[in-house]
Amino acid sequence: MGYEFSWASFGIGLLILAVGAALIAWHRPLADTMASGVSSYERFKFWGLIGCGLGIIVMLNLHVMILRWIFGAFF
Repeated sequence: MGYEFSWASFGIGLLILAVGAALIAWHRPLADTMASGVSSYERFKFWGLIGCGLGIIVMLNLHVMILRWIFGAFF
């Protein structure tokens, strides 16, 4: 199975990347509002970075290949 580009995956990945970047950019006000404040600043930045990574993976349509490898190992 080869690589196949998908515009739908690109758009969804771009949205995920934008949400992750927004989480990194505004981690302090979000942590103050939604969590316990200073103690969760790093946690919010960490989840923002994970979101950016997932967004890039989905944008490049690599998630399909990764899921095929994982499910192929079990089934």
